[in-house]
Amino acid sequence: DDPDIGILKNPRLVSETNKTLMSTINSHTDKGEMIVTIGGDHSLAIGTLSGTLNAFPEACVIWVDAHADINTPESTETGNLHGCPVSFLLSTLHAGKDIEPFKWIKPCLQPDRLVYIGLRDIDMGERKILQENNIRCFTMHDIDRHGIGKVIEMALESVNKDLKRPIHLSFDVDALDPSVAPSTGTPVRGGLTFREGHYICEAIYETGCLVALDLMEVNPTLMTTEADVIQTLSVGQSLVRSAMGESLI
Repeated sequence: DDPDIGILKNPRLVSETNKTLMSTINSHTDKGEMIVTIGGDHSLAIGTLSGTLNAFPEACVIWVDAHADINTPESTETGNLHGCPVSFLLSTLHAGKDIEPFKWIKPCLQPDRLVYIGLRDIDMGERKILQENNIRCFTMHDIDRHGIGKVIEMALESVNKDLKRPIHLSFDVDALDPSVAPSTGTPVRGGLTFREGHYICEAIYETGCLVALDLMEVNPTLMTTEADVIQTLSVGQSLVRSAMGESLI
């Protein structure tokens, strides 16, 4: 039994899962191993980013997503914690500090070390948070205007100018257009193409700074056809391979 806290759904389950995930990640970072986490909803980033930033306090985060996932317990309209992970980690918000299950979370992420790519569905409360914290965001409009190559250059310039910081890449497959990755929980039309998504992974690999990768929101139970599931799983697998260095030639 995991009753709501306010309107937050499954708070104890989310907290304990992420606490365990953080510990598991740190057991691998202690050995100098690369971390790849396959999810699952994006609330898991509470654990993955906590683990990465424990091991690499100077790391930056590149968050690829249709959504900002930066609602606070006060601003969320749904209570779904997969829309809140960044607010729990951001040093200027520390959104879970007064909620018992989440008091263990350290506000370890600085706003100037976070950049978003692919945004196109942002709540009003999130927009206010992004503006007040001066967090760099590249929406689909920016990608249409500049091209994905230039956007990656600008994103890296904003959080990792000299490529001296480790990178945690947190990639939600709903950043991709639903025609590319249909089996996901909150699809939003007008997203990244297959190649744009893979270019992001290839370019981050080429920096030599990648220490952790999340691939989130791949959900085979959400389908209209079996072909949708196979397509989404295949795309997810190829994104991971690209981030690990697989190239066309």
